[in-house]
Amino acid sequence: MKTMNDLCVGFLQDIYYAERQILKALPKMVKAAENPQLKEALTHHREQTEHHVERLQKVFEEFGKPARAKTCEAIQGILEEGDECVHDFEMGAVRDAGIIANAQAVEHYEMARYLSLISWTNTLGKPESAKLLQETLAEEQKADSLLKQIAGATVGATVGKAPASKAVAA
Repeated sequence: MKTMNDLCVGFLQDIYYAERQILKALPKMVKAAENPQLKEALTHHREQTEHHVERLQKVFEEFGKPARAKTCEAIQGILEEGDECVHDFEMGAVRDAGIIANAQAVEHYEMARYLSLISWTNTLGKPESAKLLQETLAEEQKADSLLKQIAGATVGATVGKAPASKAVAA
């Protein structure tokens, strides 16, 4: 019989996989982006993601389990969509808008997972794990907010100023 503990560990393995894949994807996103604020935000988030992985390893320890990843098809799909966007659009504001949209999709997926895990670890009597996961959730929320700000203030303004012929051709 599967338990709540088993479900929690399964989701931990899922998000552990996701965070490790995101670590690999972020440098590609930085390279593909043109907007300096976007490049900086993605670079900073990669540094944070390294800490997310470390925190997850500590959570696994509290569960008495090895830090092991389980393939997460959802994050693979989101990252593949991001790759398609980079390949389908030339460097510039439109590609940056696509990078931001895909980065936000990643953040929203992560936030949903972390919210569940925080609730479950609290219920399972693992407050230290809940605290570590809450730290990561706060960073994910901040990254999402920054991406939204960059999209609205910079990319949105640039796309809005693009000549109609270029906007349609893209």
